[in-house]
Amino acid sequence: MTFQQLGVINPILRALSAEGYTNPTPIQEQSIPILLRGKDLLGCAQTGTGKTAAFAIPILQHLYLKQQNRQNQQGKHGKRKIKALVVTPTRELAIQIGESFTVYGKHTGIKNTVIFGGVKQGAQTKILERGIDVLVATPGRLLDLIGQGFISLKDVEYSVLDEADRMLDMGFIHDIRKLIALLPAKRQSLFFSATMPPDIVALSRKILGNPEKVSVTPDQTTAEKVEQAIYFVSKPGKTKLLIHLLNTLPMESVLVFSRTKHGANKIVKLLDRAGISAEAIHSNKSQTARQRALGNFKNGETKVLVATDIAARGIDVEDLSHVVNYDLPNISETYVHRIGRTGRAGASGIALSFCDIEEKAYLRDIEKLIKQKISVVSEHPFVNYKPEVAAKDAAVPYGLRKKSRPANSGGGGSRPKRRRPSGRRTP
Repeated sequence: MTFQQLGVINPILRALSAEGYTNPTPIQEQSIPILLRGKDLLGCAQTGTGKTAAFAIPILQHLYLKQQNRQNQQGKHGKRKIKALVVTPTRELAIQIGESFTVYGKHTGIKNTVIFGGVKQGAQTKILERGIDVLVATPGRLLDLIGQGFISLKDVEYSVLDEADRMLDMGFIHDIRKLIALLPAKRQSLFFSATMPPDIVALSRKILGNPEKVSVTPDQTTAEKVEQAIYFVSKPGKTKLLIHLLNTLPMESVLVFSRTKHGANKIVKLLDRAGISAEAIHSNKSQTARQRALGNFKNGETKVLVATDIAARGIDVEDLSHVVNYDLPNISETYVHRIGRTGRAGASGIALSFCDIEEKAYLRDIEKLIKQKISVVSEHPFVNYKPEVAAKDAAVPYGLRKKSRPANSGGGGSRPKRRRPSGRRTP
């Protein structure tokens, strides 16, 4: 299948060809014909499968053809009005989507802009005042500028809610409901999400009428070519383990996930002390700092990027070799999204996770969701649980336990070793 066979018009085909795109991904192959017919769509696909192009290409095509018809009938038209709205949870993802619209639509004359919080609004409002066709926005800044009168949604014909699962995780549900109420009832609605938990399905029913559904990869599976492994390690041993792996394994580019912003900063500080180039990216960083860190990571100046989940949404780095879950997420679906940062677009990748004793429940939930056991790396010098902790938990996985020594292993004059309690399993 080619993009031409999907019915994509020549101006967009030229742009795709210049980028080296010849064959659509599965989500694109299934979604584009549906959207070109004007149907609503509920799409579920793993990150890295090409969701942005799946909705950007049809929107650009609709807008271009309508623009051509207006020009043929009326000549030059007045100020551009917002005809398409894409709402996405993070600044990084919004910027990325805007770049995609620019690339795919460079021969169409369709204009887009991106708005997000964390920066002064002046530059954004100047572009809006000149007029645009496609607006990509984060919810907070969008509502703010609507309230100030800089944006009207009354002419929107195409609306996209992207990464809907992350919207709910970040607490944007009330903002989304406000935005939906401001949109015209007559419009084409697109709803995309990497996962489809019950809350997302319920939200989609309120937004979409009778949509077509596309699910390329079920939400409980992970990227097929991502190798996964788990290290059972004490919480204090995680940094030592990370440094050891970075120094001994062929890890070209590594995205490390931390549960907290403070934790991300601490990891970077300790890696710097060990002589490993690293930068952190999280919501407390300025937009300039975040873009600089991401740029350094993409061009190879920085080997390690440490990120929180909110900041990492939308990070798209070609040939990312490793993802490291320094902290396991407490939401199982987040694990699926994290490891999907590597192994993108059919490439291979490796996802390594660190699990301390307090995170065992998270691991069980993750394995239940993905319906597979993650390979355990049992032999490692930094598996250093305190014996008294392990003794309290007979169900500790074998990778966490220290091997018992023979009763007579002590040298002359050494204290006799305690015998292992009866009934306790040995690895």
